[in-house]
Amino acid sequence: MSSATRNSSIDLIRTAALIGICVVNIPYLALTDSDPTATSPAYDHAAAFLIEFLFQGKFFLLFSLIFGWGIEIQARSAQRAGVALSSRYFRRLTGLALLGCLHATLVFTGDILLLYAVLGLLIWPLRNLSPRGLLKVALLMVVVEILSIALIVFLLSGAEEAAPTYALGGAFSEATLARLDEWPESFAFLFLYQGPLAFGAMLMGLAAAKSKFFDANSAGQQKLGRALPWLLPLALAINLFSASVSNDESLMGLVGLFSIAIGAPLLSTVYLYLLLRCGQWFSLPNVLIEAGRNSLSAYVSQGILAGLIFSSYGLDLFDSFGNAALLLIAIALALLAMSLTGLIAQQWGRGPLEAVLRRITYGPKRT
Repeated sequence: MSSATRNSSIDLIRTAALIGICVVNIPYLALTDSDPTATSPAYDHAAAFLIEFLFQGKFFLLFSLIFGWGIEIQARSAQRAGVALSSRYFRRLTGLALLGCLHATLVFTGDILLLYAVLGLLIWPLRNLSPRGLLKVALLMVVVEILSIALIVFLLSGAEEAAPTYALGGAFSEATLARLDEWPESFAFLFLYQGPLAFGAMLMGLAAAKSKFFDANSAGQQKLGRALPWLLPLALAINLFSASVSNDESLMGLVGLFSIAIGAPLLSTVYLYLLLRCGQWFSLPNVLIEAGRNSLSAYVSQGILAGLIFSSYGLDLFDSFGNAALLLIAIALALLAMSLTGLIAQQWGRGPLEAVLRRITYGPKRT
């Protein structure tokens, strides 16, 4: 893949995904309850609705797509080096799992790194499937997601809360102990709620790499472009419905919850196409290109910066802002995290966590 193509597609998608993930995560890190109350200002309700409608679950799938794409890139790298992919691959997953455990304990229980390590393990037996075969299994994940949501509804039917919280209140030691206590339940929730669709997106990414989907004007991109006129209104309609009834405890709310299994992948696909088109019109600044290539450090630094802003061991601004303000803060924080990561990568060749993961993957002798 040429540098220009990479800069205008893969790194742009990663950048957008990092911003979208930050927008979704920050309310959980900055508020006791991310859902506005009846007395909250109208603009906070509008911001919460906007996040649910356009962000929740969508950019996470884009991030997962690129993770799947990276598996094929790793396979090609191992082939060029004349080494077995398995040794590198499983060491990388081990490193990712270890970093995920540290991230979940010290920063954010909504960590996705351990989830990615587990899903990466599950995708290994499927890695040699054809692009068509991978797409078939990916589509099956929509059904698995619906069944998984049904299981969540059943398990939470007698619980007081419908989902775990990821607050940063309290001193660092208190917050760490709270994260340790909450993490098993949080991971189980993430695995059931986000795991099937994330796994499907990884399979799609692997298929995209094998079929050269990200090449300029590829057949896959052209086919997606032709589908956009019906894909866009359908995706918007389903996600508008699910966001509108997200707090409804009636049958409609339950239908809206299940519709996420279809609506989120559809809107993520629309975003993917739009980002690919945007990549043809402009290139990212070099600092964001480097951040995209070092997305692990950029992702983790979002939570670290959030801790410094909202926790009592930082600026102690927990519960100080509503959803509307947090939407703007999240975008600014994501860009700051990526800028810092990009600057470090420009200076040292790669992000700090990428250096750690690379050492685990390739061993201590590789530079």
